[in-house]
Amino acid sequence: MNDSRPIGVFDSGLGGLTAVRALQTLLPNEHIVYFGDTGRVPYGTRSRETVRKYARQDMRFLLSHEVKMVIAACNTVSASVSDDDLSLLHVPFIEVLTPAARRAVSCTKNKKVALIGTPATVKSGAYERAIHALNPDITLTPVACPLFVPLVENGFTADDDPVTTLVAQKYLAPVIESGADTLILGCTHYPILKGVLRRVLGDSVTLIDSGKEAAKQAKSCLMQNGLLAADTQTGETQYYVSDSAESFAMLAEPIIGESVADCATQIDIDTY
Repeated sequence: MNDSRPIGVFDSGLGGLTAVRALQTLLPNEHIVYFGDTGRVPYGTRSRETVRKYARQDMRFLLSHEVKMVIAACNTVSASVSDDDLSLLHVPFIEVLTPAARRAVSCTKNKKVALIGTPATVKSGAYERAIHALNPDITLTPVACPLFVPLVENGFTADDDPVTTLVAQKYLAPVIESGADTLILGCTHYPILKGVLRRVLGDSVTLIDSGKEAAKQAKSCLMQNGLLAADTQTGETQYYVSDSAESFAMLAEPIIGESVADCATQIDIDTY
């Protein structure tokens, strides 16, 4: 069975584009509808109730495009939504937290894992629960990194950017001190800073990209449910944002690897 309906992906801003890029690579025949809530970014400093409200609006917007799957490419949302929030969905739902935790558990050699994430993700304790459910012997060192998302959203992403490097050195000090051999990038914005993180950490720490792991799970789910697009279909991606489409397109191009100016549209998310 072939299903030409698009995959829906949402995030608070640019971060979910790392998951979109992974989906485009893994599933080149799939259409994708992406919503980045750039007018209300970041989610990671909001209350859980506010995050849940935003997530419900984001999901309703994607459903209006008749998507066949919804991916929350946002760790804050993944750690915050409840079964009540998901009850409005009638399609498979993929979040980024569980597949990232699973990958980290399989990668660590010394049973020391670190997590960097937004304050909301770290405070939720969701990663601790997910990892300890898989292996209670693993020690997790969580570190909140509230400045990383604004730095990405404002284009401070170069591998040698001095501002981002200073921030990374401060945030990653507890990670280095913990001796962790595996680091979960617990926000889909963070892989955009992978060059900076790698320069600070060195090559001995395995970096877990939560968006990429979610994309792998999405592919598996589509295959199991007979929802894959026909291999003759050429996948296209449409981008929607809640703030300036022009600003989004400028910052998105280096992440996606091509211009998105002709397929980016600003919408009013408050109507959903």
